Amino acid sequence: MIHFERFILPNGLRVLVHEDKSTPMAVVNVLYDVGARDEDPNKTGFAHLFEHLMFGGSINIPVYDEPLQQAGGENNAYTTNDLTNYYCQLPAENVETAFWLESDRMLSLAFGKKSLEVQRKVVCEEFKEHYINKPYGDVWHKMRELAYTIHPYRWMTIGASLSHVENATLEDVKAFFFKHYTPSNAILVVAGNVSPEKVKALAEKWFGPIPAGEKYERNLPQEPKQTAARSLEVKANVPLDALYKCWHIYSRTDMRYYVADLVTDILGGGGSSRLYQALVKEKQLFSNIECYHLGSTDTGLLTIEGKLVKGVNMKDAEAALNEELSKLQQDGITQKELDKVKNKTESMIAFEDMSVMSRAASLAMYELLGDASLINVELQRYQAVTAAQLQTESRIIFDEKNCNTLYYYSDNK
Repeated sequence: MIHFERFILPNGLRVLVHEDKSTPMAVVNVLYDVGARDEDPNKTGFAHLFEHLMFGGSINIPVYDEPLQQAGGENNAYTTNDLTNYYCQLPAENVETAFWLESDRMLSLAFGKKSLEVQRKVVCEEFKEHYINKPYGDVWHKMRELAYTIHPYRWMTIGASLSHVENATLEDVKAFFFKHYTPSNAILVVAGNVSPEKVKALAEKWFGPIPAGEKYERNLPQEPKQTAARSLEVKANVPLDALYKCWHIYSRTDMRYYVADLVTDILGGGGSSRLYQALVKEKQLFSNIECYHLGSTDTGLLTIEGKLVKGVNMKDAEAALNEELSKLQQDGITQKELDKVKNKTESMIAFEDMSVMSRAASLAMYELLGDASLINVELQRYQAVTAAQLQTESRIIFDEKNCNTLYYYSDNK
């Protein structure tokens, strides 16, 4: 059981405190309820650009990292389609340094042409290195565009186009910041060797005076149910042919999410999974194969991707994969198989909960989903899944009409 206390400041900032006296450290995690899905379709990549800009200095602090390192701390951040998360860990006696740093950049970044130019260059280089010049780097750009027709998940966190970040103006950037980086759109989690009383006092001191800002109301277009299979063929200078298949699944708050999550483990959770055993070891059609989902807040995608063994025909490989999915739909799974993936999930949750940093991140995530106490009931939800539910959901998910397929061919044969 992970205990925590929760309170809300008058400016709307939600604060959660998880006390753990067994560590000398404290973690300060600030989650902003803004991701790539909240961007203008013609100005994408901004949430990720901000992740970089937030380290470029704020009103009173020219370089974010220096005071934190002097206090013995370390930090990082990440952006997804759903959220932006900043976190740091430092000795608990120096925790006020983190409050000072995080509140200053929430109050206002030091917007300047120079900072924007530097970070824009970094992001553009990242775009080129990982998504343009890297083999298979454009897969998710193409797959998202194929699978989503109107929902903003149709572009990646890095942005739909390099030109969007290249053309971002200082005015664009400022508007995005003041719309999303407000106390009413943020969650602060403090975990470790801290008391709720101290955290409340520090939160009121450092974050209390920041104006609430206008509460951002999300109103995204909902993706309609897919009614016909979609496919795309790509030829590129890559070493091996690859097959990617995606099916729409449920949002993160839907109880069927847990069933879909276990389906991915049964099919693609490591060397003992069904797809690996059948298609890599026995039939030797794929050199590797994975099944996973993106954990999206809104309705997400369940994905199977594999690199083909050289010389194997794409349609043969796809037919063998479809055969494995049919077996799951027709025959279901044994209780032993189900218990195995449940045990794996239980050990994974237990392992994650060992780190105070993971606990802080989980509390922030569950609070964002609407209820931080979910952290204590997730495992029960997995344990409650039955073999019959798995079979039923596999029939619904792996419907041909719900499928998006990307055939990625190597042109250097």
